[in-house]
Amino acid sequence: MATNVREIRNKRVLILGTGMFAITLANEILARPECGLTVIGMVCENEASTAHTLKVPVLGGIKRLSQIILEQKPDRIIVTLSDQLMSRYCNCLVEDKFFRHIQIDNGEEFYENLTGKLAIDTLSHSSLILSKDFQLSVSTQYLSRFLSFMFALIGLTLLTPLMLLIAILIKIDSSGPVFFIQNRVGMGNSNFNLYKFRTMTPATEKTSEWACDNEARITRIGRILRKFRLDELPQFINVLRNDMNIVGPRPHPSSNYELYALVSRNTPESGNQIPYYYLRCLVRPGITGWAQVKYRYANNLGEEIEKLRFDLYYIKHYSLWLDTKILFETVKVVVMGHEQRH
Repeated sequence: MATNVREIRNKRVLILGTGMFAITLANEILARPECGLTVIGMVCENEASTAHTLKVPVLGGIKRLSQIILEQKPDRIIVTLSDQLMSRYCNCLVEDKFFRHIQIDNGEEFYENLTGKLAIDTLSHSSLILSKDFQLSVSTQYLSRFLSFMFALIGLTLLTPLMLLIAILIKIDSSGPVFFIQNRVGMGNSNFNLYKFRTMTPATEKTSEWACDNEARITRIGRILRKFRLDELPQFINVLRNDMNIVGPRPHPSSNYELYALVSRNTPESGNQIPYYYLRCLVRPGITGWAQVKYRYANNLGEEIEKLRFDLYYIKHYSLWLDTKILFETVKVVVMGHEQRH
């Protein structure tokens, strides 16, 4: 797996590259001062640098790499260069690694471990196909499915009195049905009806799927249910029906899925792309997921792409251990109360 950030506290970091991904990586490090990483500078691919757009200094071009390393004495070098440039300066980096004991990190792996999300901007089709990751273990999937079924069965049995109380409170608080039923996209692009406790007043006309556009419709009981995720309890039924697992990417509404699929097929000239969006449907969706415990509601395509980075990280590192970690984080959210999920 990627480099353990805990092992590199209070280290001087040099980033090779000044492209968009290198800038993103530098900003992610700067946003986490608790990691104790100091970005001492960046090395640009050529002498013409856009230094004024960066939050860290550009120390020079790649041709001066050896001199920059001698002057700056970095503890860690993070590489975001193309394979072509890497091949030219491979000998220099090998010497730094073996003789100066400087740790050399792959930018994509470092980014994953630091942020818990995938660098989809740099993900190529060849790396996706040839990678040892993204190979979902059949035995793990079957075991996850069995555990999800048993968890949902026990959950429904124990929580039926609470669910009946919630249903009564919803009817007292506002007019309308107890359940909110919405068509969502599941594993293999199959559609299914997702069940939730209703938390908003019924819409009289077609409404937006973005959370921010429906804030005014949330009921008093609905706000409490959302805060502690109690509105998700009926989805145990979806788990028993084989639509969902307990843990997995949240299923998107089928109405939004059509938009995402359309945008993902477009070229950059005709709109923002959603790279590798189809990978979300490789696994069964879940009641809770990595993106839900790490991010917030998505209110536009940009934020949806950000959530996708977390979803694809989950799929790449799919394991029962990661599922257990997500469940632990979800319990903390439920106990403490948190509304940033979708």
